[in-house]
Amino acid sequence: MTETKEKIPRQGMPEQAPEERKTNFTEVPLGYSPETAMLEAQRCIQCKKPRCVAGCPVGIDIPGFIKAIEDGDFASSIKILKENNALPAVCGRVCPQEDQCEILCVIGVKEEPVAVGRLERFAADWEMAQKGSDLPEVAPPTGKKVAVVGAGPAGLTVAGDLIVKGHEVTVFEALHKPGGVLVYGIPEFRLPNEIVDYEINNLESLGVKVIPNVVVGRTFTIRELMEEEGFDTVFLGVGAGLPWFMGIPGENLNGVYSANEYLTRANLMRATRFPKYDTPIMRGKRVAVIGGGNVAMDAARTALRMGSESIVVYRRSRNEMPARIEEIHHAEEEGIEFHFLCNPTRILGDDEGSVKAMECIQMELGEPDDSGRRRPVPIKGSEFIMDVDVVIVSVGTGASPLLTQSTPGLELNKWGYVEVDEKTGATSLPGVYAGGDIVRGAATVILAMGDGRLASRAMNAYIMGEELETESEE
Repeated sequence: MTETKEKIPRQGMPEQAPEERKTNFTEVPLGYSPETAMLEAQRCIQCKKPRCVAGCPVGIDIPGFIKAIEDGDFASSIKILKENNALPAVCGRVCPQEDQCEILCVIGVKEEPVAVGRLERFAADWEMAQKGSDLPEVAPPTGKKVAVVGAGPAGLTVAGDLIVKGHEVTVFEALHKPGGVLVYGIPEFRLPNEIVDYEINNLESLGVKVIPNVVVGRTFTIRELMEEEGFDTVFLGVGAGLPWFMGIPGENLNGVYSANEYLTRANLMRATRFPKYDTPIMRGKRVAVIGGGNVAMDAARTALRMGSESIVVYRRSRNEMPARIEEIHHAEEEGIEFHFLCNPTRILGDDEGSVKAMECIQMELGEPDDSGRRRPVPIKGSEFIMDVDVVIVSVGTGASPLLTQSTPGLELNKWGYVEVDEKTGATSLPGVYAGGDIVRGAATVILAMGDGRLASRAMNAYIMGEELETESEE
């Protein structure tokens, strides 16, 4: 039986052709059909000790939901998924399964691993197509109040976990729409907004209150939430939204964006549909994106869809790029130009203070640095001028001080991220917990959700006066 399953090739997913998709913002992969999903599910050999589960930050029963798909029982499949994952349609699209669950798949030793992420997406999409979902049972009210600061993946996970425990849960979101990085940072061609809206609507159907346009740290402080508004516990899931720049001359010119601002304007504020939506964004002839991560790929592919020639400038080689292989592949297919071993040294402006070009220097790889990747070293005398009129900087983000500076006693590390107990997510303040990028720095959606799952269990124990039990999923 095992040999037969191993001989079934990994099933590809149909997607828009490059020439078609680079002119629109609709989703690139089109999803599995039921027949294809069931065939792919047959490849899973149902290990007695599944290593894939250990690689999942939220501990999904991966063999269980895949077996249900193989049997054609799609309702059971999504039910199993939702036992540990409040956002399966999101995770099936944007989580790096290739570095987490799939990399541990036994089938992957000899063949390509089982397509866990594609099957997760299939189950979630099947549920959405039924025009309704089975909501989990909510426990009787406990009288306890939970505040969640930030409606991103970590905060939404906490909200989903604690509402079913019978607690009153309120999510405060600084922007006008919940979703966090899921809506402002990830383009619709990777994660359609309707997917995020669907997941959030499910949480609201359970009783979660979502209040937008509230900047905790300004509108309320953490102390005020607990002492004046009566919340028994607070979760901080505000992300790491403070953009980093390179510190080179010319970064103050018109036409220089952080990737955060560029993608927020394009994704959340609909700048791609200006002037119907009154959020302008510069549509350059040649747009240079600095960086090699997923955010850089998102920015470059967005610029391309807005009619620009799109260029990625990365100081290491292709092999060192931290972006998902799939995202790099899609960008290359769409005709985005890559300049590897290349680093900007200054941005040049015209007489009106706008970008007209960028000076770069060629690099070579030296010895490995702390990240394990070979350190890029400038080659003297190799400077050259690149003609561009928009520059998007995507070299990382840090922790915004808005919340932390208004919260005395909240311990931070040397980078400004919140210090937490790694087993519970507890901060230095009693009753206050944190997770996601405000703790880790910029990371993945599923890791943020894992932090939320960890914290929600500890928060429940805290407000109910119970001892926190240790479970194997931790």
